[in-house]
Amino acid sequence: MAILNFGGVDEKVVTRDEFTLEKAREVLKDETIAVIGYGVQGPGQALNLRDNGFKVIVGQRKESKTWDKAVADGWVPGETLFEIEEAAKRGTIIEYLLSDAAQIALWPTIKKHLTAGKALYFSHGFGITYSERTGIVPPKDVDVIMVAPKGSGTSLRTMFLQGRGINSSYAVYQDATGHALDRCIALGIGVGSGYLFETTFKREVYSDLTGERGSLMGAIQGLLLAQYEVLRENGHTPSEAFNETVEELTQSLMPLFAAKGMDWMYANCSTTAQRGALDWMGPFHDAIKPVMEKLYDSVKTGNEAQISIDTNSQPDYREKLNAELKALHDSEMWRTGETVRKLRPENN
Repeated sequence: MAILNFGGVDEKVVTRDEFTLEKAREVLKDETIAVIGYGVQGPGQALNLRDNGFKVIVGQRKESKTWDKAVADGWVPGETLFEIEEAAKRGTIIEYLLSDAAQIALWPTIKKHLTAGKALYFSHGFGITYSERTGIVPPKDVDVIMVAPKGSGTSLRTMFLQGRGINSSYAVYQDATGHALDRCIALGIGVGSGYLFETTFKREVYSDLTGERGSLMGAIQGLLLAQYEVLRENGHTPSEAFNETVEELTQSLMPLFAAKGMDWMYANCSTTAQRGALDWMGPFHDAIKPVMEKLYDSVKTGNEAQISIDTNSQPDYREKLNAELKALHDSEMWRTGETVRKLRPENN
């Protein structure tokens, strides 16, 4: 474990150079890793662990699309693919990768198979942090650990196949065996993390829920839509509005600041663009920060968690969600985006 300086602040990180894949295999050589759930994170983590040489089984509900997907990915029913309860029984490490709502519903089933010495693994701090709402309280004689990749399961798998890795946070909530940290780091290396940085279950869920509702998803859609609407209301065509709002950002500018930072991106734009960006970032910051503070408070108080629990547990949740996503897809901005993407050189 190394101490690295981030912007003047020291943090603990673990890299693949110091905690090698060979060491991870040695730590987990006698473990059976049961990946429960094959939806968002499950496939990427299970496949990466399998390809890295660990003993992995998958637990998923039979007669479901995700069961069929698991079979298509090479998991063999009765050998490496089981019903959820059977997988939980067989696993010495239970990777609990169901949705938050499903974790709540299936907790009684999982809990009875958490016998002494096993490890309960999460990739999100939700169930533990909001335990008074979720009812997820693990037995005292099991390890409770977390590795949270900072990206989707799809990206985790794609980057693994490219020889890269998504950075992940890690945390130990409960160390019953004395080996929880080694188990945790070994799993983080096994799933293909770029590097691992220390957190807690509470800090992870607070930052994660804020990020999803903020700059990663909610705020970015709100910002893009606001600019697109203003351009359209002032006579700009859909193509022009979309290119100036989305296409230039994602295709030209994001790769620059992803590679070397925002100052590098600014330095590679015109002096007019630089001046305007420097002048207007302050007003945007001042307008947005109160909203971010309100959002963080809603996360911290558990309000966002309760909204998710209440909404996601409704029987018609999926139907309503699909309707909302369809409305987003059918909006003029993203229908324009479909056409713009088809016109990219690589698609012609």
